[in-house]
Amino acid sequence: MSLGTVGQAAGLFAVTNIDDILVLSLFFAQGAGHRGSGTRIVLGQYLGFAAILAVAVAAAFGATFLPQSALPWLGLLPLALGLKAAWQAWRHRADGEGGEGDGGKGGPSPWEVAAVTFANGGDNIGVYVPVLAAAGVGGMSVYAVVFLALVAVWCLAGAFFATRPVIAKALSRWGHVLLPLVLITLGLLILIDGGAFGR
Repeated sequence: MSLGTVGQAAGLFAVTNIDDILVLSLFFAQGAGHRGSGTRIVLGQYLGFAAILAVAVAAAFGATFLPQSALPWLGLLPLALGLKAAWQAWRHRADGEGGEGDGGKGGPSPWEVAAVTFANGGDNIGVYVPVLAAAGVGGMSVYAVVFLALVAVWCLAGAFFATRPVIAKALSRWGHVLLPLVLITLGLLILIDGGAFGR
């Protein structure tokens, strides 16, 4: 295992996933105080990233499960989840719950986290494919191991930021507004930047 390849893999992961830390922090804040929510978030992040990696590896070998024209439409996933979160926050506020909490659901489900992770990583696939194809089977394995190890680091970073007193207080107060806002914005950016509505 070449240290150069490990460094390149770590750098590529960091550059293409920096925005995930914000989303993960919001998810961890949403699940704060609910037993098992951290496990569900980590599981969802791994499921979503494993799907990104699987599609990228398959495409590097010449198989295309997702045509390039379909990638922008992945933005509909976070957009729909953001609208759902906004509706829940508004409904809880209307019920006199102040918009905080999540109605006892215990934070996001693994499938919600996986859907957002996969949709947000649609553009990553385009970056990963040529790199993995050029790396060959051995290099591809190194990239996969490093990427999957760094998913754990990203989850720890998200949980860390969500539990810092100043950040935790802000997320506790405004998380019910920020989460839908971030998800809706993310969905729209994926749709618009990907050219879903034409260029």
